[in-house]
Amino acid sequence: MKYLVFLGMIISLIGISSYIKEVLKGSVRPNRVSWLIWSIAPLIATFAALSSGVTLSVVPVFMSGFGPLLVFIICLFKKAAYWKLQKFDYYCGSLSVLALIFWGITKEPIIAIVFAIASDFLASIPTIVKSYKNPETESSSAFIGALFSATTSFFAIEKCNFSSLAFPIYLVLINILLIFSIKFHHIFKKKIDSKDL
Repeated sequence: MKYLVFLGMIISLIGISSYIKEVLKGSVRPNRVSWLIWSIAPLIATFAALSSGVTLSVVPVFMSGFGPLLVFIICLFKKAAYWKLQKFDYYCGSLSVLALIFWGITKEPIIAIVFAIASDFLASIPTIVKSYKNPETESSSAFIGALFSATTSFFAIEKCNFSSLAFPIYLVLINILLIFSIKFHHIFKKKIDSKDL
């Protein structure tokens, strides 16, 4: 059962590929700050978890950073990609850097994981807000793949402790929230349009 993480990795890559296709078509405009920080925070958590002995269950955490890194790189070359820097975006970026610095100074994986989760969550807020205001600029495909991938972590956990559980639990919750914020507003918008007819 622990090798389900590799199936999750494949499904995550399919979701990200679908998302990237939509970015290239211009139908999806990601917030590049969110996607950059989403790549940094899980990769910090991955190295922190590996340093505390976590093995296969870290694969979905790694994928939750690798996928966004691909999206961010694609967005750099796509002019239509959504980009709106605000003070809050800088704050999120600073937290990601702080996570790396604190881990480097203290060599304490738990501190790095806590800061990585906080940073990742703060990075999610601009995309959640954008999904509510402009749901047509987002797609749930990457988040559905990420949710499935994150769920497979629990089949590979060898020791139930903070280092192995914290980030996977967070990933499940944040992906559910992101999917809901996108899907709910597509449905809600259709209901409003049908009432106007």
